[in-house]
Amino acid sequence: MALKESDLVLCTVKKIEKTTVFVDIEPSGQGTIVLSEIAAGRIRNLRDYVSPGRKIVCKILKISKNHIDLSLRRVTSKEKEEVTEAYKKEATLKSMLKTFSKDPEKILDSIKAKSTIPEFMEEARENPKIIESFLSKTDAAKLTKILADRPEKQKTIKKTFKLMSIGPSGIKDLKAILETKEAEINYLGSSKFSISIKTTNPKEAE
Repeated sequence: MALKESDLVLCTVKKIEKTTVFVDIEPSGQGTIVLSEIAAGRIRNLRDYVSPGRKIVCKILKISKNHIDLSLRRVTSKEKEEVTEAYKKEATLKSMLKTFSKDPEKILDSIKAKSTIPEFMEEARENPKIIESFLSKTDAAKLTKILADRPEKQKTIKKTFKLMSIGPSGIKDLKAILETKEAEINYLGSSKFSISIKTTNPKEAE
């Protein structure tokens, strides 16, 4: 898949020379991050953010010939989490495909041309027929069995929110609104609450 500006990519820090960080972009490619794009404000210790061998999520700022300029500070924590999770799922799916396919990369590319790997895996667990769009019936059956034998790990999604009422039946109204068996809700004080849910489908849980 060709890289383009504004793409989010997983990188491995290769080396640091003065105020420039050199990285390897997965699955292939190299790029650099200048000091001003490491973090906002003054950086007291560069190695708090980057060090050789460390995995980081970056945003592509500019692509010119064979050089790619990247930014670490322009990536939000949510984007970092999503990209990291996507790469983990791709590695997992590739490992599954390797058990019966000689060309897992080709299959992955065909899937990514129509969807993201996390979306494909979620849909494939719910509707195995989708797998036949990318694999033969025999291989689709093999992947379906592997997915069934390896249930996805649960992940906790947590948010905070503010809720208040000035009505005469305020407490009663709040209790009715907050009543749910699907999630855990806790009062934090000053009309603030936390809500969390354990799920194998983070997108649906959000």
